[in-house]
Amino acid sequence: MLKKLSIRMKITLWFSAVLIAVVALTYFVILSVSRQTIQKTIRDNLITTVENNVDEIEYYGSLSSDAAGNDIDYYMRYGSGYIEIDDDFLDKVNDICTSLCQSDGTLLYGENPIIRETAGLDFQNSEVQRITVNGTLYYVFDRKLESEGLEDLWLRGIVSETQGETELSAISRTSLILQPLLVLLAITGGWLIARRTLNPIRQIADTAASIRQGDDLKRRIEIGEGNDELHRLAEQFNEMFTRLDDSFQAEQQFVSDASHELRTPVSVINAQCELTLEEPRTPDEYEEALTVIWRQGRKMSRMIRDMLDYTRLELQPERYGKEDFDLSTLVESVCYDMALIQENAITLTCETEKDIRIHGNRELMTCLLTNLISNAYRYGSTGGFIKVCLRFIPLSVPENDADSSSPPVSKKNGTIILSVQDNGIGIAEQDLPNIFRRFYQADTSRSGKGNGLGLAMVKEIAAFHGGEITVESTPGEGSIFSLVLRP
Repeated sequence: MLKKLSIRMKITLWFSAVLIAVVALTYFVILSVSRQTIQKTIRDNLITTVENNVDEIEYYGSLSSDAAGNDIDYYMRYGSGYIEIDDDFLDKVNDICTSLCQSDGTLLYGENPIIRETAGLDFQNSEVQRITVNGTLYYVFDRKLESEGLEDLWLRGIVSETQGETELSAISRTSLILQPLLVLLAITGGWLIARRTLNPIRQIADTAASIRQGDDLKRRIEIGEGNDELHRLAEQFNEMFTRLDDSFQAEQQFVSDASHELRTPVSVINAQCELTLEEPRTPDEYEEALTVIWRQGRKMSRMIRDMLDYTRLELQPERYGKEDFDLSTLVESVCYDMALIQENAITLTCETEKDIRIHGNRELMTCLLTNLISNAYRYGSTGGFIKVCLRFIPLSVPENDADSSSPPVSKKNGTIILSVQDNGIGIAEQDLPNIFRRFYQADTSRSGKGNGLGLAMVKEIAAFHGGEITVESTPGEGSIFSLVLRP
């Protein structure tokens, strides 16, 4: 049953159950504490009343004419004199009955509602005693009179514990009215708060459902400003939608690029196969046909590999780790290997400053430099040159500090520039803004030598290392590609 309820209803039910339990416990605690407090108050009032009445009783050996004429106070014959009971004597107040008794229990004045039941109850000076009569508890407080002539007399105060039932009933009725009302208000408030708090979850679910039904990965969850858990969850969902949208766009772009770029080699392979199979061919003709097919297959394989590498770097750069390595050594090693190509009698030279280190990916940096040098070979002039240069430009040093005693400048605070220069065909000015786009080739006459992904890959690698790639080119004179890194 609970599994079918909404989160809001589950929270409200749990909150309500706990609140009701707390209120019920509070009710019983209030009644218990109130009962104890009221009973203590009854006993305190009993003692106070009896103690106050002690001062209202005096003994006189004889009565003067003034005293005898006082019709307010009460006089009674006692022993050889008279007892005067002042008119302020309270024989009954707040259900507390006070009586004047002799030591044998004889009642002389006042009230005692349980005189028969207390006849055998010994007097205990200044102590509260308890006695139960017909199931009702009574408190009894005795006070011995010590004034001259009153030595054999006692004041006895009696009060029933039921005196506090009225007050306790009033407290109970008030609690039974107010507490359920407060519970109802709290549950209603909890319901509204839960609804308001969980509203972003509903928005998240609605947005996800809308995206699922409409395939609109551009939509985002809008729940306003905030920094609580639900707002952070919404932000994570939005980032996930962005990532999915990027992946989806990349997948579409990959499929589009692959279908477009692979169309030509596939067509060549199919045409070559059809032409070769039309009639019997000589071994040389078969060999020539297989060579064409093999060349186009290699081109397709290289293109697919480059496309996958580019997409992986674009969408999942975190797959490539970073480490500190010596860029100077890496550049020298790549240049040494690629100088062996000697395509079109082009000479490759390398100039590097020593001990230039960066924090990056060695494999990607090798790919970047290889692509730049390969492009230089591809579009270079016969008998020309390729010059690779790696240098470090430190931050400007104030003239006051630039003396012979200053320590050498650290190669961590400055700019690293890796440039590849050639004297090839160059790039037209109108083509410069597009050369880093995927599959763009400025010189279509040499499209068979590359797939148009090299420079796009170079740009992504530069961005991965927090750098930028720039180009300067003059048609007919050559180009200079520069990677600028600021460690």
